[in-house]
Amino acid sequence: MVTERPLLIPSPRTPNSTQDLPSLPVLSCSVVKVNLDNSRLASGMASQNPIESSSSNEISYKSSSRRSLSSNPSRASRGNSVRAGSFRDLGPRPVRLGSRGGDSEMFSASQKEISDEDARLVYLNEPAKSNERFEFSGNSVRTSKYSLISFIPRNLFEQFHRVAYVYFLIIAVLNQLPQLAVFGRGASIMPLAFVLLVTAVKDAYEDWRRHMSDRIENNRLAWVLVNDQFQQKKWKDIQVGEIIKIQANDTLPCDMVLLSTSDSTGVAYVQTINLDGESNLKTRYAKQETLSKIPEKEKICGLIKCDKPNRNIYGFLGNMDVDEKRLSLGPSNIILRGCELKNTDWAIGVAVYCGRETKAMLNNSGAPSKRSWLESRMNSEIIVLSVFLIALCTVVSISAAVWLRRHRDELDTLPFYRRKDFSDAEPKNYNYYGWAAEILFTFLMSVIVFQIMIPISLYISMELVRVGQAYFMVHDTQMFDEASNSRFQCRALNINEDLGQIKYVFSDKTGTLTENKMEFQCASVWGVDYSDGKASTNQQDRYSVKVDGKIVKPKMTVKVDPQLLELSRSGRDTEEVKHVHDFFLALAACNTIVPLIVDHKSDPTVKLMDYQGESPDEQALAYAAAAYGFMLIERTSGHIIIDIHGERQRFNVFGLHEFDSDRKRMSVILGCPDSTMRVFVKGADTSMFSVINRSLNKNVIRATEGHLHAYSSLGLRTLVIGMRDLSDSEFEDWHFSFEAASTAVVGRAALLRKVASDVEKSLTILGASAIEDKLQQGVPEAIESLRTAGIKVWVLTGDKQETAMSIGYSSKLLTNKMTQIIINSNSRDSCRRCLEDALVMSKKLRTVSETSDHTGTSSEAARSPVALIIDGTSLVYVLDSELEEQLFQLASTCSVVLCCRVAPLQKAGIVALVKKRTSDMTLSIGDGANDVSMIQMADVGVGISGQEGRQAVMASDFAMGQFRFLVPLLLVHGHWNYQRMGYMILYNFYRNAVFVFVLFWYALFACFTLTTAINEWSSMLYSIIYTSLPTIVVAVLDKDLSRSNLLKYPQLYGAGQRQEAYNRKLFWLTMLDTVWQSLVVFFVPIFAYWASTIDVPSIGDLWTLAVVILVNLHLAMDIIRWNWIFHAVIWGSIVATFICVVILDAMPMFAGYWAIFNIMGEWSFWECLLCIIIAALLPRFVVKVLYQYFTPDDIQIAREAEKFGRLRDIAVEVEMNPIMEPPPRR
Repeated sequence: MVTERPLLIPSPRTPNSTQDLPSLPVLSCSVVKVNLDNSRLASGMASQNPIESSSSNEISYKSSSRRSLSSNPSRASRGNSVRAGSFRDLGPRPVRLGSRGGDSEMFSASQKEISDEDARLVYLNEPAKSNERFEFSGNSVRTSKYSLISFIPRNLFEQFHRVAYVYFLIIAVLNQLPQLAVFGRGASIMPLAFVLLVTAVKDAYEDWRRHMSDRIENNRLAWVLVNDQFQQKKWKDIQVGEIIKIQANDTLPCDMVLLSTSDSTGVAYVQTINLDGESNLKTRYAKQETLSKIPEKEKICGLIKCDKPNRNIYGFLGNMDVDEKRLSLGPSNIILRGCELKNTDWAIGVAVYCGRETKAMLNNSGAPSKRSWLESRMNSEIIVLSVFLIALCTVVSISAAVWLRRHRDELDTLPFYRRKDFSDAEPKNYNYYGWAAEILFTFLMSVIVFQIMIPISLYISMELVRVGQAYFMVHDTQMFDEASNSRFQCRALNINEDLGQIKYVFSDKTGTLTENKMEFQCASVWGVDYSDGKASTNQQDRYSVKVDGKIVKPKMTVKVDPQLLELSRSGRDTEEVKHVHDFFLALAACNTIVPLIVDHKSDPTVKLMDYQGESPDEQALAYAAAAYGFMLIERTSGHIIIDIHGERQRFNVFGLHEFDSDRKRMSVILGCPDSTMRVFVKGADTSMFSVINRSLNKNVIRATEGHLHAYSSLGLRTLVIGMRDLSDSEFEDWHFSFEAASTAVVGRAALLRKVASDVEKSLTILGASAIEDKLQQGVPEAIESLRTAGIKVWVLTGDKQETAMSIGYSSKLLTNKMTQIIINSNSRDSCRRCLEDALVMSKKLRTVSETSDHTGTSSEAARSPVALIIDGTSLVYVLDSELEEQLFQLASTCSVVLCCRVAPLQKAGIVALVKKRTSDMTLSIGDGANDVSMIQMADVGVGISGQEGRQAVMASDFAMGQFRFLVPLLLVHGHWNYQRMGYMILYNFYRNAVFVFVLFWYALFACFTLTTAINEWSSMLYSIIYTSLPTIVVAVLDKDLSRSNLLKYPQLYGAGQRQEAYNRKLFWLTMLDTVWQSLVVFFVPIFAYWASTIDVPSIGDLWTLAVVILVNLHLAMDIIRWNWIFHAVIWGSIVATFICVVILDAMPMFAGYWAIFNIMGEWSFWECLLCIIIAALLPRFVVKVLYQYFTPDDIQIAREAEKFGRLRDIAVEVEMNPIMEPPPRR
C-alpha cells in the first residue's frame, strides 16, 4: 500500500552558495536585522526588487536550513497533481486541511489500489453475464427531480423546509377550527397557497425542461454489437459489457474501455469539453493485444476487472484478461461519457460504466448550497418579531381574561360575548368553554389575526429580487470577456448580497492573476544563460518542415536566441552542441503533446502544426523545441517522430512516467535511432536537484541554480531538464519492473512510483527553461481598487517564492514601502519560533506606527504596511495545529499575505483559518481544479473560465472571464445588491408590522374579542398584492450611487463591510417608527369619527387605504433615482388598492357591503388621509434631514456631491469613515 507521507514533503534544500558563481543578476539572500530601539524604525534592505528599483523592508525568518533556489513546477505538473487529488470516492470522509493527518487524501482514486471485494467484473460482449451477479445501472440518465406522482408531495416537502411556511400552515389549520375561525377559511389559506403555487410552478417548469433534455439524451442512437454485427440502439438501452462502435465526431454514450481504433497504433483522440470544459485534444490508447480483433468476424471474449464507479474523471484502475494474458488498464485506456471522438474515423470499446454510474453523472452535483449573511441575520430578527407577536397575543388574551372576569355577570347580553342565542324562540346558550379555555382560544385567535407580523411574502420577494439582480449582473457589458466570448455567470442566486460585504479575497495566481498563456522566453543550457535580450520572433525565420508535399510551420511563434539557434543548427561534434541537442530533444519528447496539422487561415499553401496538450506549459515547451528545429510531427502509443532540422528521426517510447504530486517530475524512456536507451526527465528544481548527480559538473549545476533564481525573480516559471543513458541491463531491469508494476493487481500505484524513482536518479543536468505567464489586463488596478476598498487580498499559489513575489510586485500586491515578513521553516519548532518572532516584530511595528500617529511624525518606515510571505512547507506544520492561532494573529495585522508552494487542501485550510476566527466575509477566486476546495470553503466562490477547464467554474457561485471583473462585481453590483436587499428586508418588517399594530390597537378597543374592522380579504391581500410589487421593483432597480463613482471611490464599499444597510440598530429604529405610524393611522380616524355614526367596515376601509398609501409613500421617500417604472408601481399599487376595496365592498356577501361608497363621499375621509400621511411621516422626515445634515455617512456625502456635481472634491474635503474591524466570530 501507499506509504504514509506528509501532504507537502519538505524538499531537499540546495546550498545557497552563490558566491562561487560567475557574475550573475542574483538577488542577495542575506538575513536582515531590524533595530527597533531607535525611535525611527530602521530596517535594512533584504533584497532588491528586479521590477521596482526602490528599496523594500524585508524581515526574513528562516529555519536552520537555508532557503532553496527552488523553481516553479509546470502547469502540466500542477494540472496532473490536481487530477490526482481533487476527486475522491463518493461518500463523506474527514479531511484534515493541514498535512500529516491528511496524507493519503492527496492520492487519487486512480492511485488507490484495487481489491477483489471493491472490483467490478465486466465480461466482454456478454452483458447478461456481466449483470448476472450484480445488476449494474442501465444507461438511462435522469437529471430531473420529480415525476408526475412524486411532484406534489416532494415539492411540498422541500418547500416546508422553511420554518415560516410551517408557521403559516399551522395558522391556516387553526383558522379552520370553528372555535378559532377569525377569517373565512378560504381567505386564511390563500397567502400560503399563493406562495406555494408560485414556487411550485417555477420548480415544475425547470423540471419539465430537465425531462425534455433527458428524453433527447436517452433516445440518441449508438452502434452496438448485436448478434455479431453492429446495430443502432438507443442510448438508454445500452448495458455494461456491450461492445460499442463510435464514429468520428460522435459523443460517447457511456464510459468504455478502448479495444481498437481506426489508427493502426491504437490511438484515439478525444475532446473532453463537455466533461471539464477543456478544448485540447487528449490521447487514449487501445491495447496492442486487442487491436487486431474484429468483433464482426471473431468473437471477443475476456474479463475486465476495474474499480467501482467513482467521481474521479482523471483516474481509472483495472485489468483485462484476454487470450490468457493479463493487461493493465489505466486512465489512458478509458473514454468517458460526454467526450467526443476527434481526428479518428472510428473507435470500438466495451461499456464498463453506464447511466448514473458514469463519471460524468457522478460529478453532476452542482455547486454547494450557501446561505447569505443577510438571510442568516434576518432569522434573528424574525425571532424578535415572533416575540413581538407572542407579546401582543399575550396582552390581548390576558386583557380578555380580566375583561371576562369583570363582566362575567353581563356576558349573556353584551355584544360579542353574549351566551344566549335570542334568534330562536327559546334562547340557548352559546358554546362557552369556560374562562381558561376562552383565554387559550383568544390567544390562538390573536396569533391568527396578527399572523402577518412574520412576512410570508418576504421570502418570495427576496427570490424575485435576486433573480432581477442576477439578470443585470449577467448582462453587464463591463463583465463580458471578449477573449473567451463569455458572459458573467450567476450560479448561486441566494448570496448576491454577500458580494457587498467581502473583507478577504483569496486568489490563485496562475490563470487567475495571470493569463495562463505561456510563452517560452529563455533557457539555460549546460550552465550558459541564453537570455541576453537579442531574441527574435521574425515570422519569415520560423522553422518549417514538409509533410505530404506541403510546408508545415508551428502555429505559435516563439522568441529565439540567435546564438542558441545557431548552436542547435550546428552539425559540429562538440560537447556544447551535444548538450543543446539533448536539451531540445527533451523538450520535444518528454510530454504528452498531440501534434495536429491544421489549415492556415490566410495562406492555403501553408499548414500549421497545432500542439494539443493538457497544459499550456507543455505546449509552450513543444513550440520552443520546434522553433529551434526539433519539431514533433507524429505521436503514437509506441513511438514519436521528431523532425530535427530536416531529418526525421523515430524514437521508440518504451515508457512514460507522468507527473505526480509526490515526485513533482515526469520522465520518458526513449529508444534512440543510434540504438541507445535514454531517460529524459523534467520537473521542479526542488525535486530535480535531489536526483541529479551533484558530483559531476558542479560548476554547471551552480550556474544553473543561479539562472533559476534570476529567472524566478523576473516572474518566470522554471523547469529543470535532465537525462542519463541506460545500459542494457538497466533498461532490462526497468522494463521488467515497469511491466510488473503496470499489471499488478495490488499496489500498482506505489510500484509505478518506485519504478519511476529508481530510473530517475544519477541524472546529468542539461539546463533549465523559463516561461512567462503574463499578468491579465487590469490586474494591478483591480488589486489597488480592492485594497482601497478595505479588502484584504491574499494570494495562494503553488509557484515558488521568487516567482510569486515578482508577480506580487508587478500586480501592485507588494510595494516597495512594505515591510516583508518571510517565513520558510522545515520543522514545527522552527516554525513556532518564526511565528513568535514575527508577532513580536509586528507588535513593535504597530506600536511605532501608533506612536508616530500621536506625535505627528511622518516616518515612512513607521507607517509602512506589513506583508507576510510564507511557504507551503511551513504551512505543513501550522495548519491543524496549535500554531494556527499565532498565524492568524500575525496575518490579521498584515496588509498582504502571500502563500507559496501550497497544495490544494492547504488553500482550503487557509480560508478555513480565517472563517473560523472572524465573522468577516470571505471570497475565493481561482481557475483550476486545484482551486475547487478553496472556492467551496469560502463564503463566496468565484471561478475563472480560463485555460484550465471548467472545474473551478462548476464548483463556484459566480463565474467570469477575468480577474479585473471582480472590481465591478464587488464595488458596483455587490454594493447595490447589499444596499437594496438590506433596505427591502427592513421595509418588509416595517410594512407588515404597521398593519399588525393597527389590528392590535383595534382589538384593545373591541373588548379584546379579535373581531376585525378590516375586511378579511384585504388583510390577506395586503402583503401579496397591495404592497408587494413596489418593494420588489425598487430592490431590483434603484441605485444609491452611479457606477462611475462607485468605481472611482472604492472607499464607499466599506458601507457593506460595516453593515450600514442592515443591523440591529436600524431594526429597532424601524420598529419604533412603525409603532408611531400605526398609532397615527389608528387614532386619527378614531378621534375624527368619535362622535359620528360611522360603521365599523367603513372605518376599516379608511385604515386599509391609509396604511397602503402610507407605506408606499414611505418607500417613495427613500427612492434615490426615480424613473417611470417606480411611478407606475407605487401609484399603481395605491390605485389598485382603491379598486380592490371598491370591488370587495360591492359584494353583498361581505359585512362591509357598500361601506367605502358611504365614507368616500365625505370630506372628512380625505382630510383624515392627508392628516395621517403628514403626521406619520413628518418625524421620519425630520430625523432623516437632521441625521444627513449633522452626521452623514459616506454614501450620503457622495450622493449629495454627485447630485450637485461636486464629487471630485470629496477626496479633499471629506475624509471617508474608517473601516472598523467587526468583532471576531464566537
